[in-house]
Amino acid sequence: MEFNRCMPEMSGIHHIAVTVSDLEVSTRFYECVLGMPPASSLDGPGLQRRLFALPGGTNLGLTQHTTPSMGPFTPFEPGLDHLGLAVRTIEDLQEWADHLTNLGINHPGLIEAP
Repeated sequence: MEFNRCMPEMSGIHHIAVTVSDLEVSTRFYECVLGMPPASSLDGPGLQRRLFALPGGTNLGLTQHTTPSMGPFTPFEPGLDHLGLAVRTIEDLQEWADHLTNLGINHPGLIEAP
């Protein structure tokens, strides 16, 4: 089956929604990492969400549901492993690595793709 023949046209990704266990802590984390506050909020039945307007038009939504989760986050269980941000040069990538280090965020450093 050729998937591109059965798929409607898409112009890009509008948003990514990430479920978090503590919206306040996660919002502060992304404010520090991204260097910007959320652009908007959405609070509705069963959830609270903070939306970051990222360069390029994609939005990042952090969502806390009122129904408790089954346990702590682990990248080894099904779900979101990580969010990859695009940069133009290896120097830009190094600036991001330095930025994360300066914020005290543990990361693997630069990893070259095979």
